[in-house]
Amino acid sequence: MKYVVITLILGSIAAGVFAQNAPATQPAEVPAADLLNRMLKPAGEAPVPLQPIVLPPPPNSVTGQAAVAPNATTMPIIREGTFITDRTGRLTKSPDGQHEEFTFDADGQAMQDPPMIILPNLKLELMEQAVTSSSRDLKFHVTGMVTEYQNRNYLLMERVVVVPDVVQNF
Repeated sequence: MKYVVITLILGSIAAGVFAQNAPATQPAEVPAADLLNRMLKPAGEAPVPLQPIVLPPPPNSVTGQAAVAPNATTMPIIREGTFITDRTGRLTKSPDGQHEEFTFDADGQAMQDPPMIILPNLKLELMEQAVTSSSRDLKFHVTGMVTEYQNRNYLLMERVVVVPDVVQNF
């Protein structure tokens, strides 16, 4: 312990001796407070604070200006939490090929229901299996809850039934 204290004292004395014998070509030490004040002092104009960038929502390729027709009419989205009950439609791929969509058949009213992206669950898996095992275009009756994300509707299906072919005998 004594050796450590003695070494520290001798080291500080040696540092003081070398600091006094420093060559005159080195700049004089500037106190840290003065250096910080010079760095923080404005150089002329007052700095302007950065403003946040507000990005528009991504374009919806199904409705609006990003649709196939220029300036197509925008279709209102359905409010989140709304239940779709026994609506008929088909399973289709989205235009970008990444998602499965449910494309509604005409409902006899306004016929303005854009396709909804189907949220993955077992019902979607059953629909995909039915389409791949069938040799015809299948229609489905679906019941489910609508969700909303970035100005687009999604469908969480709770019930799916394949619409049977109607055979009429005369």
